[in-house]
Amino acid sequence: MATPKMHGITRASLASLDLPKDARITDVKHLASYNWIRAPSPTIAVPGSPAAWSNIKQPKQVCKNSGLIYIAQNAARHPDYPLEPLFRAVDMEKPGFDMRSVDIVSDRNNIRKLLSFIDPSTAKSGLEPFTIKVEVAGQTVILNRYETLVKEFLGPNDFRGFGHEFEKAFTKDEVAGSTGHHRIINYRFNDLNVVIRHETDGYVRAASGDDNDDDIASMLDDLSLDTRGDKPSPVSILSSKLTIKKAGKEVSLASTLEIKTRVAHKPLPMDEGVFQVPTVEDTTAVIKSWETKNQKSLGLLATLMRKIVDVVAPLGRATIKYNEGSGRLEICKTEAKDMLPRDVYMRWNKTDPDQAAASDGVAVGSDVADVADDCASKDKSDIESKKHETTLK
Repeated sequence: MATPKMHGITRASLASLDLPKDARITDVKHLASYNWIRAPSPTIAVPGSPAAWSNIKQPKQVCKNSGLIYIAQNAARHPDYPLEPLFRAVDMEKPGFDMRSVDIVSDRNNIRKLLSFIDPSTAKSGLEPFTIKVEVAGQTVILNRYETLVKEFLGPNDFRGFGHEFEKAFTKDEVAGSTGHHRIINYRFNDLNVVIRHETDGYVRAASGDDNDDDIASMLDDLSLDTRGDKPSPVSILSSKLTIKKAGKEVSLASTLEIKTRVAHKPLPMDEGVFQVPTVEDTTAVIKSWETKNQKSLGLLATLMRKIVDVVAPLGRATIKYNEGSGRLEICKTEAKDMLPRDVYMRWNKTDPDQAAASDGVAVGSDVADVADDCASKDKSDIESKKHETTLK
């Protein structure tokens, strides 16, 4: 029997299935990290480092967001293979990690979109149309973020809040030329083994007892000295256009932070771009409480992710689309080029994962029948614009 080219998933169809009793993320492990580096060709630094929280102890005026703003930096900087840095960074930091045991590899943004389908209230702008590209390698489902816009330029008359400039003002880059820090983690979500890539805004340094450390580092930076002793050396990989430099330091997951924004009607000590002294909050208890209160939505999300794995396995390549008119997710078999350089697929073909990580052989992705893309349609980008006011969470 031929495999159907299209499969529809509704919320009602998911609710009719057996949902997990306790859908939570467990066994979280840090795998790797990297920074994008400002360069003429795609260049990353591994492990890189998030920007350090500056712990500024006085009010500070911040300009509004302006200039180049990345919506999806991996796609903007490496449009041929946006997911390649994920695998290269893991190869360098965890060469023995076995990708064959993973059910899903994805950017965090894709999971957020799937959750917004389950519960539109979880998205800042509610449920909006989206597309996710899919490829199967071995038994692993790879979800590739898709946006119609991957970057935008804000002119003098545009206003998108203060968020990006706030980050620049209250954090300090620890890797020269960095334009963003990305981390790769591995965890279990219900019965799924998941690898997720996500961007991190910064981290909090361990207390040193010396309030002058940041001032000294700033003075040395002005003299063009590298206070961290990083001397990046390029790593060459055949068949890859990506340049990899060894630079930075590993930062623990527990010390990382995300700088969040608030809409204007929520109270915040800020006036005309002048921010009062912000504080760093440990949100562990808040997240655990949210997990408990949202078990139904998380159970539906876990069921949806398992359903996607089962549906796309025989398709090889597919797209996941949500359009407002249909009210459902449509998974469509598609014809597309490989998502990754050919040597990366060796991870799923070798008996020894160490051998796969070190190989520069030639392999192809999943075989795909020559079919038309039944899912072609114009997509609306998921521009995650910053709001007017900013706080820390």
